[in-house]
Amino acid sequence: QLQASGGGLVQPGGSLRLSCTASGFTFSASFMSWVRQAPGKGPERVSTISRSGSITSYADSVRGRFTISRDNAKNTLDLQMNNLKPEDTAVYYCAKDPWPVRDNWGQGTLVTVSS
Repeated sequence: QLQASGGGLVQPGGSLRLSCTASGFTFSASFMSWVRQAPGKGPERVSTISRSGSITSYADSVRGRFTISRDNAKNTLDLQMNNLKPEDTAVYYCAKDPWPVRDNWGQGTLVTVSS
């Protein structure tokens, strides 16, 4: 299971930190991703992190503003989001590899960026 938390309402330019707790599988053996889905749009992979955390990748839309990290000892995945923009508004999900498989997503958390 994957359970995301930390979403909320934030003004443009603000920051939020999302967290995800994993259970029921070998967390340290899986690449992990954050995926978001805005209202009326398809899912977008935001960021991915390797098993050890040494390799990360980001969508162009968030590179330089978001940072993904993981703690394999605690089975947690985080996403630090800075300089948030209205277009970042979406439900954010943590997902185990392969991320396009919907069953690999956890319960999402809503992020709303608005003044």
